[in-house]
Amino acid sequence: MTSLRKLGASDLHVFPLALGGNVFGWTADEAQSFAVLDAYAAAGGNFVDTADTYSSWVEGNQGGESETVIGRWLASRGNRSDILVATKVGAHPRYKGLSATTIKAAAEESLRRLGTDHIDLYYTHFDDESVPVEEIVVALDQLVKDGKVRAIAASNISPERLRASLDFAEAEGLARYVALQPHYNLVSRETYEGALLDTAEQAGLAAVPYFALASGFLTGKYRPGTTVASARAGSAAKHLETERGQKVLAAMDAIAEAHDTEVATVALAWLAARPTVVAPIASARTVEQLPALVAVADLKLTEAELAVLTEASA
Repeated sequence: MTSLRKLGASDLHVFPLALGGNVFGWTADEAQSFAVLDAYAAAGGNFVDTADTYSSWVEGNQGGESETVIGRWLASRGNRSDILVATKVGAHPRYKGLSATTIKAAAEESLRRLGTDHIDLYYTHFDDESVPVEEIVVALDQLVKDGKVRAIAASNISPERLRASLDFAEAEGLARYVALQPHYNLVSRETYEGALLDTAEQAGLAAVPYFALASGFLTGKYRPGTTVASARAGSAAKHLETERGQKVLAAMDAIAEAHDTEVATVALAWLAARPTVVAPIASARTVEQLPALVAVADLKLTEAELAVLTEASA
């Protein structure tokens, strides 16, 4: 049994890989999504990450498709108490921004789509600097007081606004952020390392990085001369042209071979071993893509291997 990791100062204990729900209702239809969710739960997974806006960017979609699929799955499997659901507020086309009224209304909609009376972890998806942090924190705290949200977190926020939010919550005795969802992986370290990581570390926040596999580049399927049929192929393939991308691929290949494991598993294992990181997020469109992701729970890289990857990605 994989040991779960404590999520910051919360009472939530999570599997070391969060399953990304961005593909549900987008590149994975309901049947595929259910199959992936079933396989993830069967592997011991308990931490599903979504957002109210997934997948509003698809023609014909309105946002909320992913939450709806997850809600139907939870209802059909009767396993709500076994699964920690994380969702986000602030980017849904009808509920943009983080005013108190928007947060309250968007949360109700998410609860309805998820078919549940509480959200385990509720993130501000993108900070809204037009709203004072005090208003945001008070609105989130009210959701916690009402029992609709168990713990709160932030994503896409500046170190200054994060610090101000934490300081206000502490001074007023309100719910405080327990986690942070930064953009962070082997080919994108500057998006988290530095002031944001330092702030998270000082505050005891758990990092749950998104783009953990750099839109698929860190799975190793993108190679010079190959073409990959994926909605995200363009953003992933650009890393092939950088020296860092090539060095990282070479280092991952060698370590994956030494452990007889997948390249993606190595990339996630490096991330999972970084300061503050509790559970990287990765999504699977098909059941076949899942084993390499959940295998991070059992892959322990040596200090030397971690150092090789850290140097290659510098």
